[in-house]
Amino acid sequence: MSGMEQDARDLLYKTLMTVSIGALWMLLNMTIGLYAGWFFFDQTPKAGNYICYVFAVGSFIWMIRYFYKMWSTKPAPKS
Repeated sequence: MSGMEQDARDLLYKTLMTVSIGALWMLLNMTIGLYAGWFFFDQTPKAGNYICYVFAVGSFIWMIRYFYKMWSTKPAPKS
């Protein structure tokens, strides 16, 4: 058994999950948008541009809701 307290373990878990999911979200959107060329358009936007922006905004909203739910959960009472 580890010598780490449960409160410290929970805080470390939430912090690492927030950083890793945020970095994964940025990497995924960068890959889809910048490398595929869908974040920028020449003269008029195409369907790929709209799909990319809808995905970026939708996944950002999902990520913020997930973080809010994760950080607002109360720890289990100590027995």
